[in-house]
Amino acid sequence: MASFDVGAARAQRLEALGRTWSFTIDGDTFTLPTELDRRTARTLRGLDDNDVDGLLRALLGEKQYAAFDAHDITLQDIGAILEAYGKETGLGLGEG
Repeated sequence: MASFDVGAARAQRLEALGRTWSFTIDGDTFTLPTELDRRTARTLRGLDDNDVDGLLRALLGEKQYAAFDAHDITLQDIGAILEAYGKETGLGLGEG
């Protein structure tokens, strides 16, 4: 029986999706990972379900989050971003 090759499976997923997923706000482009590492997953697990800023900070990183935070964006905008992100990557974040 052949063993499952994690590296090959990851390479195939990344080839299909790319390493990052991006969105734009008022001309500024932000990127989110298409796969979450275990460290990020642990951080997300530790967040309160309503901690939208914590979720975004964990996904974007501090530098991108600071730029993102400078925009006047609504919770509905964030919901739309997370919905599109989830549909395109299979990561169901922000779903209640």
